[in-house]
Formats: sequence, structure tokens, C-alpha cells
Amino acid sequence: MMDWLELLLGFFVANVLGYGGGPASIPLMYHEIVDRYQWTTDEQFSNILALGNALPGPIATKIAAFVGYDQLGVIGMIIALAATVVPSAVALIFLLNLLQKHRTSPVVKGMTLLVQPIIAIMMVLLTWQMGSTAFESAGIWQSLAIAAVAYWLMERKKVHPAIVICIAFVYGGLVLSHVII
Repeated sequence: MMDWLELLLGFFVANVLGYGGGPASIPLMYHEIVDRYQWTTDEQFSNILALGNALPGPIATKIAAFVGYDQLGVIGMIIALAATVVPSAVALIFLLNLLQKHRTSPVVKGMTLLVQPIIAIMMVLLTWQMGSTAFESAGIWQSLAIAAVAYWLMERKKVHPAIVICIAFVYGGLVLSHVII
């Protein structure tokens, strides 16, 4: 019984506090999934995140579905998805109506602007943690080269991130699998 309650609370907390959508909730999900409940490792979370980004749809629901299923099967998947989607849907309906009524208020403008730096720091910390994991598994030079190529493809050549992730999967499977023990 405690397992399903922890699953519900873990995803509920991560997604209710994840102001700003998937990018903001990912560091919170990481904290709940990896640090707090230890449902996955750093490396597993990185793989879930990478694969989830390669697939269509919201990232938070894909992470919830996978981790929930991995922990408690179909019931766990339903619990994790409900904890991820239902609070956001209810809050969205309520808060959008409220914000629409008070959109010119300096208080509302201040609240939304001052949350952005916190979200940015959360993303930097997650990036640092995931980068450290990559450096440990693939080595610093290999990781920096892959990051540089990914940046070049996405920013300069405008290749869709999902395609870049798929290219990285193929490269990792064909090249890195023979280099890394």
C-alpha cells in the first residue's frame, strides 16, 4: 500500500510544484525519482529523459508512465499519470480564470517574472548532474564532442532535437558500446 502512495505523492509533488511545465518539473521529478525514492539511478533517469524527449507528447507524462509502470505495473502507471495530469488540469482551469481576471495586476506580473530565475537555476543544476553522469560514463572529451555536435545540429543546422537524440542513440549503440566497458 505504501508503494502506490509514495508513487502518488512523488509525482504529485513534482508536478504541482513544477511551475512552467515540463522543463520546470523535470528537476523536481529527478529529485523525487532518483534522490528521494531511488526508483532509478542518474544514468537510468538520463536515458528515460532522452528517450522521452525523442517521443511526441509532454515529457512529464512519459516519465511518469515509465517510472510508474516500472514500479507497480499498469496500476503504477495509472497512479503516476493521474498524479501528473489531474492536479495540473484542475489548477490550469482554476488559475487561468483567476489570472485572466487579474492579468494587469502588478502582483501577478511580479509573481510570474520572479519564478523564472528559480526555474533557470533548477535547469542548470539538472544539466550539471546529467553532465557529470555523462562525463563519468563516456569520458569528458567524448561527452564534450557529442554536446558540441548536438549543439551544432540543433542550433546551426536546425535539426529537430528528436532526430539528434536518435542519432546519439545510434552512435552510442554502434561506437560507444565498443569503447566503454
